[in-house]
Amino acid sequence: MRVFDFDGTIYDGESLFDLYLFSARYDPTVFRHIAPVLRYAVKYKLGKATLEQMEHGVGKIARKYLRDLNASPTVSRLADNDGTKADGDGRPSDGLDALVTAFWDRNMRRIKPWYQPQPDDVIITASFDVTVGEACRRLGVRHLIASTIDPDTMEVTYLNFNTNKPKRFRELFGSDATIDEFYTDSRFDQPMIDLARHAFMVKGDTITPVK
Repeated sequence: MRVFDFDGTIYDGESLFDLYLFSARYDPTVFRHIAPVLRYAVKYKLGKATLEQMEHGVGKIARKYLRDLNASPTVSRLADNDGTKADGDGRPSDGLDALVTAFWDRNMRRIKPWYQPQPDDVIITASFDVTVGEACRRLGVRHLIASTIDPDTMEVTYLNFNTNKPKRFRELFGSDATIDEFYTDSRFDQPMIDLARHAFMVKGDTITPVK
């Protein structure tokens, strides 16, 4: 079994941040959420924010962002135009679904060419299932472990950061599951590195064994 981090590893960039910028094309008011997200991301990367702080802070910001998108007339029209809403009557997440579809139509080219999906690959990421899930569908990857959003309430229900990653992996695949290879761009994934037989650090298109 091969397990991959997503952002910065097989995707060239940070997909959630890129989605923020992409969504601003349709509704510039979402820019109000960029600075807080960046603040938490920097703190997390520098090890200055605990998992609990990330869960509380990012969850709160994401909830506001998603609700702004849901209330945006331009994002709603995007859902109408691509047929996501049937007869104008859809779920709260329909606008987000349409936005994500448009985003990946443009950004699948940023999946790094060295990554060639295999049937039992697992993507494990702090990004949300509703966003990375569409990329996985297009790649043919069936196994995704990600942060989750309730599509009916737009509430963040789980954040897949740091030690939550191996915990969730074990819950889904069992304590005896063997990770033959793990790929990441960050030492903050050390808990996953510890689980794997072999691990690799990815910087751009350079892949270096670290275990």
